[in-house]
Amino acid sequence: MDLYLDSADLDEIRAARDLGALDGVTTNPSIIAKAGADFHERMAAICELCEGPVSAEVTATEHDAMLEEAEPLVEIGEQIVIKLPCTTDGIRACNSLSSRGVRTNLTLCFQPLQALMAAKAGAFLISPFIGRLDDIGQDGMDLIQQIRTVYDNYGYETQVLAASIRHPMHLVQCALIGADVATVPFKVIEGMMKHPLTDQGLEKFLADWKKRG
Repeated sequence: MDLYLDSADLDEIRAARDLGALDGVTTNPSIIAKAGADFHERMAAICELCEGPVSAEVTATEHDAMLEEAEPLVEIGEQIVIKLPCTTDGIRACNSLSSRGVRTNLTLCFQPLQALMAAKAGAFLISPFIGRLDDIGQDGMDLIQQIRTVYDNYGYETQVLAASIRHPMHLVQCALIGADVATVPFKVIEGMMKHPLTDQGLEKFLADWKKRG
C-alpha cells in the first residue's frame, strides 16, 4: 500500500521523504490556505520534493471552469494529478482530462456508485473519505471494501485512495482490505512506529548493556 502525505507543509514532506514513506502528496484548498502560501508556487515546491503523484485540487464547480483551472496546474510538473469532486461536473471533467492523458483524483467519495462512475470516466485515483463517514455513524471501512470489490469484479484500474484517515487502526484496516493508497497527516505516519512495548524493550536492552561487565 502506497502512503501519501496529506499536507502542504514542506518540512513535513521532507520528513516523510527522509523516512522513506513518501509515495505521493495530496492537498486541498483548506490545506493550502492554512499554509498561507501562493497555491501554484507551493505546488511547484512540493513537486520538487516528491517524485510521486501530487494531487492539486481545483476550486471550480462547473465543467468548463474546472478544465480552465486545471491547465496551469498540469504545466507545473508531470507529478501533478488534478483533483476533482465526485459530482456530475467533476466526472465530466475527469472524462475530458483522462481522454487527454491527464491523471485525475476524484475526491469526496461517499458511496460506491460514485466510485464506479469515476472509474468509468478514467480516474487515476478515487478518494473515499473514511473518517467523515465514521463521524455520522457509518462505518467508513465498509465503503473501502465495497469499492475494492467492485473494482476487482470488473478489472477497473482506478486506484483506491483511502482518505480522511484519523488513526493508525484505519491504516491497518485499509491494508487488510487492499486499498492501493492511503493518504494521511504526518502525525499518523509518526504514530505508525510507536508502541509502548518497543520503547520498554529498547530501554531494557540499553540498561542491560550498561550493566555489562
